Amino acid sequence: NTTHCLLGRCFGQRTAEDGGGSTNDTSTRKMANLRRRLAQASVLAVSLLQGARAFYIPGVRPHEFAQGEEVPMKVNSLTSIHTQLPKDYYRLPFCQPTGGPKMASENLGEFLTGNKIQNSAYSINMLREVYCQVLCQVTLSKVEALFLAKHIKYGYHNNWIVDNLPGASVGLTGTGQHQTHYAGGFPIGFIAQDTKEAYVYNHVNIVLEYHNPEGKEGSRVVGFAVEPMSIGHQFSGGYQWDGVSSEGFTKPLEACVTNQHMVRDSISQFQRVAQGENVVYTYDVTWRYSETAWASRWDVYLSEDHMVPAQVHWYSITNSILVVLFLSLLVVSILVRNLRRDIAGYNAMSALTDEEKEEEAEESGWKLVHADVFRPPHTLPMAFCVLVGSGAQIGTCGMVTIALSAVGFLSPARRGSLMTAILVFYMLCGCLAGYVSSRLYKSFRGRQWQMCTLLTATAFPGLCFAIFVFFNTILAFFRSTASVPFLDLLIVAAMWCCISIPLVFLGAYFGYKAEALSYPTVTSTIARAIPEPTFFMKPSVGISLAGMVPFAAAYVELFFIMTSLWMDQFYYVFGFTFVVYIILLVTCAEVTVLLCYYQLCAENHRWWWFAFFSSGSTAAYTFIYSFFWFQSLEASKMLITYMLYFGYMFLICSGIFLVTGAVGTLTSLWFIRKIFGTIKVD
Repeated sequence: NTTHCLLGRCFGQRTAEDGGGSTNDTSTRKMANLRRRLAQASVLAVSLLQGARAFYIPGVRPHEFAQGEEVPMKVNSLTSIHTQLPKDYYRLPFCQPTGGPKMASENLGEFLTGNKIQNSAYSINMLREVYCQVLCQVTLSKVEALFLAKHIKYGYHNNWIVDNLPGASVGLTGTGQHQTHYAGGFPIGFIAQDTKEAYVYNHVNIVLEYHNPEGKEGSRVVGFAVEPMSIGHQFSGGYQWDGVSSEGFTKPLEACVTNQHMVRDSISQFQRVAQGENVVYTYDVTWRYSETAWASRWDVYLSEDHMVPAQVHWYSITNSILVVLFLSLLVVSILVRNLRRDIAGYNAMSALTDEEKEEEAEESGWKLVHADVFRPPHTLPMAFCVLVGSGAQIGTCGMVTIALSAVGFLSPARRGSLMTAILVFYMLCGCLAGYVSSRLYKSFRGRQWQMCTLLTATAFPGLCFAIFVFFNTILAFFRSTASVPFLDLLIVAAMWCCISIPLVFLGAYFGYKAEALSYPTVTSTIARAIPEPTFFMKPSVGISLAGMVPFAAAYVELFFIMTSLWMDQFYYVFGFTFVVYIILLVTCAEVTVLLCYYQLCAENHRWWWFAFFSSGSTAAYTFIYSFFWFQSLEASKMLITYMLYFGYMFLICSGIFLVTGAVGTLTSLWFIRKIFGTIKVD
């Protein structure tokens, strides 16, 4: 924010200086305007790229805790990247708070993303150290032992929250060095490599960092980490606790040292998970002062303590820019040179007399299809309009969401905000979907406009909602927190039916009221026959190869997005994402225009579906890539894991297919109207 403020202040000074010269000097004014525009462009570019590093969170206020004041700790759903099935924390034999668990207030986005935040039994007070405090004792039954061991085997992690900060995981590397991970929580236990027995982490060292802001009374929490340990606790003197009497909370434990925090070296045996085992849960609380300001406390979480260097993302940007520059040069060198020659030749030919035309060689090239190039698609013209309109809606929604995330309005610190924003913007962009599909359908002279508008409003959202409800029903049988409550399903359905669909019809109303798209040529009654193409000019060959270039421009950043999506990692570099997104769309447009030009030169006037599938084939490469990336999950053998991953990846790739297809189609339409508008047709 300071950087942006300084840039804004410098920009204001520069503007004042530029405007201080002679008002009559035209060249001076032009230079001043040019410098202003360059300054504005630089400020915008820096804001987008640096937005990923500005961690001011609108709508979140800091809280100062007085010394001794309770600092609530909450627990979220248990998660596992191997199963993709989040579970309720209190389904496992853990300590429950007095009066039972109580749900924290959650927004719609949190429910849709599988969050279930509840209070906990841990008692934490500001600046009050805790040493090996007994929390509770649980005697494992046969079912509880099997259930707990199963979840340890599947690699489930705890996700704790203190003052809206997720708990980082502190552990040991293979060389015995301490290492901290700031995303994904910490494991609930481990499996011994030799005996394959399960051991539970029944002791945690809770490390909290605080900062004293100037001019404020109290302290702010700026760091939260958890070091889990497995300790086979035994009470001193052979005391046997029933887990209920208050006497057990004060009895000393053999592994604990008075007024000293637990260290791994003092552990003599681990806590085994077996029937009849008495698991005593304990915890330490350590407070450490930190110079980290409250506004910057999320820095280390989002950057994962610089585990992934920024150079990797810059490599992604550089890779994408090089691809689009190479493609742009190719398009310019081929299209501009060839089009100038073609247009000049066609116009010179039209100026000749009939006798001179007979002496000239027979015409060839894209001008020959002028009477058919704007003929509506011969197959499913209504479906074509629906797909293009839906793609325009999803593409605009994605651009607005990424842009707002890049400037800091949608942050991981506000759980569920990204999902909520996607839903809201998708609904609002329904007007654009109805407008685009109706304008196209009107230009095709279609008559079933009600059906076209209804399909635009329901086809892709209906597919998403049907798959979501199907998976939601299955997840309910697994008692997963990813299963959305019925009331929230009704809310989503109401948003779709009462807001999204009416907005699509509103956009379609204005689309049908507007004038039909004008084409520079007249379409003939009988379609021209298409000559047999060579192998490389076959539409199927062009479609299968076209998506490779846009995918190559975005695959590096796609890896980080997939990691964040399926491995519970934070993703925050939305500035880079915005640039890659723009490059992806530009690349799709350029590839499609180039391929459509060659199809027209081969006298193939059926370019509508060809343009859509050519740029849309990027989604096919993304889906194929997801098969290879799936191996990094080390997924469990549960069928539901495969169904969830590939089902939702299918939906994501379907959205990419619609977006890239719509961009390629609309760009090709603009290009073809332009080139046929520059020639003289008899």
